[in-house]
Amino acid sequence: MINYVKREDLEVAKYNDCIENSIQSRIYAFSWYLDIVADNWDVLVLNDYEAVMPIPWKQKYFIKYVTQPFFCQQLGIFSKDIISKYFEKEMLKKIPRKFLKISLTLNTDNFLLSKKASRRNYTLKLNKEYLEIQKGFSKGRKHAVKVGEKAGLKVASCTIEELIKIQSENYKYDIPKTTLKNLAKVFLQKEKGIILGVFKDEKLLGGGFFIKDEHRFIYLYAAFNVEGRKLQAASLLISNVVKKHQSSNLRLDFEGGNISNIGKFYRSFGAEEEVCSIFNKALI
Repeated sequence: MINYVKREDLEVAKYNDCIENSIQSRIYAFSWYLDIVADNWDVLVLNDYEAVMPIPWKQKYFIKYVTQPFFCQQLGIFSKDIISKYFEKEMLKKIPRKFLKISLTLNTDNFLLSKKASRRNYTLKLNKEYLEIQKGFSKGRKHAVKVGEKAGLKVASCTIEELIKIQSENYKYDIPKTTLKNLAKVFLQKEKGIILGVFKDEKLLGGGFFIKDEHRFIYLYAAFNVEGRKLQAASLLISNVVKKHQSSNLRLDFEGGNISNIGKFYRSFGAEEEVCSIFNKALI
């Protein structure tokens, strides 16, 4: 039986155990992560937490709607055992009709509902030595890394506040800064996150915030200034991360997206494409 369980009634230990031991496990779905990034969230639960589906939602005026939170690339259905496409569809049907709009990105281990409503992700296996992985870099990406090295760029730790400042000064779009700061604080405390900056003569050009679970090293957030982009700071940073985590069982998860230039950049490191469904539904 599939039940809709409110966050305050959730058996958190059982829920997190299901996420941790599920076939589709993703760090975004743990209760402590969703507590940071989601305004509200409840869960669809199969029997005694054999499978779960977190439902993040917002309310505007009197309208409740399901929407993907920032910094939460993949959610969907998580199960300890293999489940069928039919069951996944049945679980999606159980999302209450009180939500008049639904837009939710499932995980890449869920079945693909439609190629038209989908999101691309890119991951790079780190199970080989760096020089072997580097062979998969495109000619242009190898050159870009050398540009950064010849410019004397160095990678060292920095703060999330410094990266947010660079983002605010160099990008037109906005982000939920408080959410990002809270995520950084928690991941640094758990020793499951690292914030790396790229420096030129002690001047910060930009950097990235990476988070880690048992299977993935995720490129969650990045920002670079004009000089950093010119000197290929992002290429140097990613190359450095690959070196640090070479010969591991991790995948570097770029998080990706459907913007062609961004996808091209990630593929130039030899990253493989994954596809996840976006479940959309409107009752109004």
